[in-house]
Formats: sequence, C-alpha cells, structure tokens
Amino acid sequence: MGKRLSKIYTRTGDKGDTGLGDGSRLPKDHARVHAMGSIDETNSQLGLLIEELLVNDQVSQLMHMVEFLRRCQHRLFDLGGEVSIPGFKIITDVHIVQIENALDDLNADLAPLENFIMPGGNRLIAQFHIVRSVCRRAERDLISLGHDDEVNSEGLKLLNRFSDYLFVAARYTADALNIPEILWEKG
Repeated sequence: MGKRLSKIYTRTGDKGDTGLGDGSRLPKDHARVHAMGSIDETNSQLGLLIEELLVNDQVSQLMHMVEFLRRCQHRLFDLGGEVSIPGFKIITDVHIVQIENALDDLNADLAPLENFIMPGGNRLIAQFHIVRSVCRRAERDLISLGHDDEVNSEGLKLLNRFSDYLFVAARYTADALNIPEILWEKG
C-alpha cells in the first residue's frame, strides 16, 4: 500500500466537520461520526488490553488470546472503515462465527454464572470489562446511526458478540489466574 497520510493536520476539520471515507463531509457530532469514534475507542482500549497481556509475565496461560484479540482489532478497524463509507459492507457472518467459536472455547469449562459480576479482581480483568463497556457503547452508537441511515447488521452483531466475548474472557482470566470474581452484593 502506498503512503496515505503525508500530513496529519489538514485544517479541514477546524470548523467542526470531518471527512468520510467516500470524500463527503459531516459535522463531527453526527451519529455516524459518534459510531466511528466509539469503534475507534474500543479498538484503542483493546490495544491497551493486549499490551497488558503481553507485559504481564504471570499470565502465560492467557497468551493464546492475544492472536485472536489482534485479529479482532483488525476487524474493528474494518468496521470503522465500513461505517466511514455509507453503504459499504466488509463485515460478514464469517466474522461473527469466529467470535462465537472463540467465545464458546473460553466458556466451555467455566462455572455457570449465578450472580452479577463487578468489574475487577485485578487490573487485567478490569481492562477486559472496560473494553467490553466501551464496545457496548459503540454498539449503541451504531444502533442510533441505524435509525436514520442504513448500517450493516453484521457490524452490529460483531460488536454484540465481541462484547459477550470480552465478558467471558474476563471470567476466563479470573478462573485461569485463580482470582475470585467480585460478585454483586444486594443492598
């Protein structure tokens, strides 16, 4: 791929609008831009999570998740690109099935969930929950965009399944590291 960005600042957004992938422009507070931003934020938080996995020498049994999470970063980037070009579709049901399979693998040996779980236990588990909650916001923002514009239903499914995966991955991490889950206490 050739050079795409030779200059980072263009001054074209100084009046509150931004360019889309198809060359059109929208206000920076448009629902499409919100969705793009939330997807980007999910990807950024996911990058932090991956780095937390890589620098923590106590989590060698979790390294198998890194490659999958890196692939998810690329799919999130694809989804952001898809949203930046109205009518363009790149996310397919194949991507959803990949997440579902990975989720099922992690969930296979976990005890059934009997109560609500609080984000925490250690820093890594909490970061899984941060990515999960930001991913849920991206899903809500994409749904909001869908009220006025067409969105790829597979993109919505991708965000929904990925947030489910992150929840299960947090539980899996707690189990693998023998860290008790923090259960919600009523009242």
